[in-house]
Amino acid sequence: MADEDTTIYLFGTVHALPKDVPWMRGAIGPALAASDTLVTEVDLGSQNSAEMQKLILQKGILPPEENLRGLLTSEQKAQYEAGLSKLGMPVESFDRFEPWYASLMFALIPLAKAGIVGDNGVEKGLGSAAGADKRRAALETAEYQLSIFDSLPREAQIDYLMKTIEGNEDIKALLEAMMAEWLEGDADALARLMNEDMMGEEALMERLLWQRNRAWADWVVKRLDTPGTVFVAVGAGHLAGEKSVQQDLAAKGVKVIRVQ
Repeated sequence: MADEDTTIYLFGTVHALPKDVPWMRGAIGPALAASDTLVTEVDLGSQNSAEMQKLILQKGILPPEENLRGLLTSEQKAQYEAGLSKLGMPVESFDRFEPWYASLMFALIPLAKAGIVGDNGVEKGLGSAAGADKRRAALETAEYQLSIFDSLPREAQIDYLMKTIEGNEDIKALLEAMMAEWLEGDADALARLMNEDMMGEEALMERLLWQRNRAWADWVVKRLDTPGTVFVAVGAGHLAGEKSVQQDLAAKGVKVIRVQ
């Protein structure tokens, strides 16, 4: 999208990938090179990684008198412990953590074992390609991103944990299917896959995607007032399907033209 003196590129990313996925192609490299600022969801610096670890310890730890397995029903506990055993981990691995943190780990660990990690993700690649001279900005803070999960009611956290465990065996296949649609540039198919995975989780979708999309659309509208060329890289799910950033921008009268 652009006006007389400002151009903003929106690029949908995949945060974690296998090694050597050939995604930097077509208009992506030239658009990044032409931009004076690279904008990502959060700060990409190493200091931010350390901050994230510190915040997890602050927000993700249960009070001393509680432990995660003690919050579960007998049926949930059996399913949870079986899930950890399948990952080759002791059943007490996440006892000190809140359910939302365990949910993230149940999603990330199988991917990491398959070599699908953030170090191979698009944001890391963009940061390297942008070099040291390009200005950087972030739409959110690490603290805000963790608060999305941490502020969920306990019941909702446990429900999400159980659904994550149920889908755990299929998570690698699901991500690979999403990657295939992403590489093809098929936003509608990508949205369908994501929506199937989150079926019946409207409250979570509102927190994870939709309210953030609205906030980012507001950011774009405001940024159009400042001259320059900006490359904005956010998770591809935010740019696909109903209530996407583009739809929110259209509602605000901002025309988005697809270039790739």
